[in-house]
Amino acid sequence: MTKPALADYLHLHFIVLIWGFTAILGLLLEPLSAPALVAWRTVLAAGGMGLVLAARGGAVWAQVRHLPASARWPLLATGGIIALHWATFFGAARLANASVCLAGMATGSLWTSVLDPLMSRRKVRAIEVVLGAVVLAGLYLIFRFEFSRGAGLAMAVFSAMLASVFTILNSRFTHQYDALVISFYEMVGAFVGSLGFLAGYLALVRAPGGWAAFVPVGWQWLWISLLAFVCTVYAYTAAVRLLRKFSAFAANLTVNLEPVYGIGLAYLVFGDSERMTPGFYVGTLVILVAVLVYPLLNRRQPTVTPIEPVP
Repeated sequence: MTKPALADYLHLHFIVLIWGFTAILGLLLEPLSAPALVAWRTVLAAGGMGLVLAARGGAVWAQVRHLPASARWPLLATGGIIALHWATFFGAARLANASVCLAGMATGSLWTSVLDPLMSRRKVRAIEVVLGAVVLAGLYLIFRFEFSRGAGLAMAVFSAMLASVFTILNSRFTHQYDALVISFYEMVGAFVGSLGFLAGYLALVRAPGGWAAFVPVGWQWLWISLLAFVCTVYAYTAAVRLLRKFSAFAANLTVNLEPVYGIGLAYLVFGDSERMTPGFYVGTLVILVAVLVYPLLNRRQPTVTPIEPVP
């Protein structure tokens, strides 16, 4: 592993800052519906990743063309989980606001610590149970002081659970295939899945605004392009390269700062609409402390750095 330079640390924090901006872009894209937003994001991101892979050529492009069906179909199915994760993520930001959404998403690492033992059939460690209880206490504080935004917080926590599920599933493929190849197939699967969610949305919800709920207009093309090409294609490909230089501990610790950056950015962009009660910030701080302490207490355990699709 190459020792990271200061520029690498700054670059990684810049990428995490970009990821923290995704909830804000989701709000700027209203009244575009969440399923339509995910569909546009994934089809553009899949196209962008396809171009990156074609430019790289060689063995990586050969993997794209000749990936066996035993890997292709599970990756496409995992993409469906990603589509549902993104739809609920943007839905949570709109039901509540960006800050509440990001507070709920901060539970992702703890979800992984709970679900990974179940999916891998290993014993749950005591520290995971204790920190899980701490996270629940933080969520209770947020629900108590921001009860009117409880539905959005619940959706964000569910979205975080979905994110942890596909992260665990991805870990089974990262040792066999290039990470960008995995993500390309998952973006294709996410696009197909988002079309299914969009069909359900059309059947169940009478969307206001006509075509504006399904097709970007005006400045929305800029926001959706930033979301697809900067927050997804660029941030992901840069993260793949950077995370090879960092230990799992250092990488996870940095990525876990995403809610902090996102909440700060949301306040700068939207002002008082993102101002919350003191109880919200106390609850969020409790969750973040648990999330940041976990890799410290778990440092001696063998770990693999997960490369998660961006929020």
